[in-house]
Amino acid sequence: MMEQRKCPKCGMTYSVPPALSRLDNKTKICPDCGTREALESIGMKIEDQDKVLDTIHGALRNKLN
Repeated sequence: MMEQRKCPKCGMTYSVPPALSRLDNKTKICPDCGTREALESIGMKIEDQDKVLDTIHGALRNKLN
């Protein structure tokens, strides 16, 4: 199991491989924040980002079951 990390952007604790922030290309952030940064870069609204993340989380839960 990977070590627990705390995302400097949102404060969430996670243990999966980190994403690299698009803002400085060096800060390790949680996958959700990485996804949000990518979606923000194409102009996606927060509400739509939430829907994308809900879909991703649902797919991951189904894969584990």
